[in-house]
Amino acid sequence: QVQLVESGGGLVQPGGSLRLSCAASGSIFVIYAMGWYRQAPGKQRELVATITSGGSTNYADSVKGRFTISRDNAKNTVYLQMNSLKSEDTAVYYCNAVLRVRITTGRDDYWGQGTQVTVSS
Repeated sequence: QVQLVESGGGLVQPGGSLRLSCAASGSIFVIYAMGWYRQAPGKQRELVATITSGGSTNYADSVKGRFTISRDNAKNTVYLQMNSLKSEDTAVYYCNAVLRVRITTGRDDYWGQGTQVTVSS
C-alpha cells in the first residue's frame, strides 16, 4: 500500500505564507513526478505545481513567482512554499505522486487526502 500524507494547511491572512508538505510511504519502487493540485468549492481540480525526480518544475500561471515546489528524494517528500497568498488561493490542496510500486508494474497516480488552505482576513 502507498500512502501520501499531507500537512501544513490552515488559515492565513492575505499576503501571508504557508508551507505544505507531503510524504509518500509504503511499497514504492520509484517515484517519478510529484506535485500539488487544488480544488476550490464549485470548481474543478487544477494543477498548481509539479516536480520531476530530476528537479524540473512546472507551475500554473496563477502561482508563478509566488509558490515554490521542492522535493527531497531521499525522504520521498514534496513541499510547496506559498508566499503572497491571495483569497483566490483558498482551496483544498492535494498531493499527487506518479510512481511504480514494483519493477514489473506500470506507473500509477496516487493522491493524498487533501489539506485545506484558507486565505482570509
